Amino acid sequence: MSNLLGCVCWAIFLLLASAWTPIFGPFFSLLTPLPFLYYSSKFGPYQAMKLVILTALIIAIIANLLGQLRIILVLLEFSALGLVLAEFFRRNISFGHTILVSTIFMLLVGMGALFFVGLNRDMSISEMLIHYFDNHIQATFKTYQEIGINNESELQLESFKKNFISIISKIYPSLIIIGTGFTVWFNIVIAKPFFGLRNLDYPDFGPLDRWKAQDTLVWGVIASGVVLFLSSGYFSFIAINALIVMMVIYLFHGISIVLFYLNKYHIPSWVRIGVYLLIIIQHFFLAILALMGLFDQWMDFRKIHKKTDS
Repeated sequence: MSNLLGCVCWAIFLLLASAWTPIFGPFFSLLTPLPFLYYSSKFGPYQAMKLVILTALIIAIIANLLGQLRIILVLLEFSALGLVLAEFFRRNISFGHTILVSTIFMLLVGMGALFFVGLNRDMSISEMLIHYFDNHIQATFKTYQEIGINNESELQLESFKKNFISIISKIYPSLIIIGTGFTVWFNIVIAKPFFGLRNLDYPDFGPLDRWKAQDTLVWGVIASGVVLFLSSGYFSFIAINALIVMMVIYLFHGISIVLFYLNKYHIPSWVRIGVYLLIIIQHFFLAILALMGLFDQWMDFRKIHKKTDS
């Protein structure tokens, strides 16, 4: 009973905080799989399944009373992610495969949920997603109007809204894939210190500062670039989204290179925080890191590929 109450209270706090906190809400929602991952790792799959079902029923009743029905969909998706990650942790699956398979699983669950919601609203998945983004832009636009902006600024915002929706309609699949993969990665990383505090077994993923993307991925980048340059329409739509996803993978490859040198020279924590903030704030560095990851298989910036081969 104490564990059930702990899981329910933990999950409710994260879900309600994500719904009611305007600025830090997305951060809380990203942590929602963590309680389910923790209790699944603590009790094993069968007991954890019972705990998750009971927790989901209690939270669904509370969400219905509060009029926050969308919380139920988030709960189902993230509780399933917690169970899947716990199973991968038990089997000691590699870091890359854990993220890949969990991301695919999350995408299938999310698309399935959107499909059934779309049936009730007589909308396709793409129409629902575009409608979702459009509502957020409309809410932001309304906020600026309430503040009292001048006519010139209002025209600029209207133009920005149209351009933003036009861009989103072309790249929303890649944004969904990247967001889902980041959620999986974030929970895996956060779970390590938390499991250490609770004396739970955490899988040995090896030194993550030596992680690299598969060498064959570069052919996907080349093929997507060629298709994007030579074609239009549906093929161009697929190519631009595939290219964005692959370059984000190379971005994490580049971050692992930076982490390698931070560890090699024993850089203190306060400097590391400054480096990470600089990477987040300056988009130019994101592009540099992605290119570093792309060219690492030829340049071998860490000088580790030859050692590994030998």
